[in-house]
Amino acid sequence: MAVIALAGCSGAPGVTTSALALLLSWPLESGRRMILAECDPDGGAVLHGLLQGTLGDRYGLRNLSVAARRGEFSDAFWRQLIDLSGEGSEQQSPRDRLLLPGITDPVQAPSLGSVWKILGQMFRGIEAESAHDVLVDIGRRGAFGPSGVLAEQADAVVVVVRNTLRCLQAAEGRVRALEERIGDVSVLMINEGPYPAGEVQRVLRVPVLATLPHAPKDARVLSDGAEQPRHFTKSPLMKAAGTAGNLLIQRAAMRRARLDPQGPRPGGGEVARAR
Repeated sequence: MAVIALAGCSGAPGVTTSALALLLSWPLESGRRMILAECDPDGGAVLHGLLQGTLGDRYGLRNLSVAARRGEFSDAFWRQLIDLSGEGSEQQSPRDRLLLPGITDPVQAPSLGSVWKILGQMFRGIEAESAHDVLVDIGRRGAFGPSGVLAEQADAVVVVVRNTLRCLQAAEGRVRALEERIGDVSVLMINEGPYPAGEVQRVLRVPVLATLPHAPKDARVLSDGAEQPRHFTKSPLMKAAGTAGNLLIQRAAMRRARLDPQGPRPGGGEVARAR
């Protein structure tokens, strides 16, 4: 179905919080699973945010660089995934919403130079062969430099933008740079500011694909592990994230069909083995 990269810009647009809302609300068809990979070279936020440091640093992207040198990348990848299926829900976990935590310190990023390309191939392979959708949080810098291959390999690249003047000014240059490197991009708008989606589209000259409400109390559940309000899964934020997920899937399918009209790319072979 889809490999989708979420990019940010300066001004704290809320990429990781939006990515978590999408992960937990993603409209999964029967038998499919969803992976959120924190691939921000500036460092991940979920281990010490939503998960409140309860898992330490046993899981994460940094462990894959050693595995890649040993030729054990595929097995190591599946061992690094954390089950978030039960987050925000009282239902028994079906292990269908999974997290690959990011690095815990930006100084670890240089050690991942060879990992980004392998990850890009991995994401394409498991999407094609193992019934997984993949959401890749590439943060502010991840679309550029060595990790930029993840954006290039994605079916769609979406920039998370708050509709405030400060964020729109920062986003304009980022959107132009992404278009130059990747082609067409779109926007996921956080509705915090005064500018409607039509105005954001006019300023950035790209489509606003979906909008999430500015809901600080609900967002803190995802960003900081705050106590969940009652009916959190039915909150406006999570409902909007479910709608946004459908729109992202449609966007990815349309872009893939346009760029690859002959059908899906070949699978990733050995790296795509499901667990």
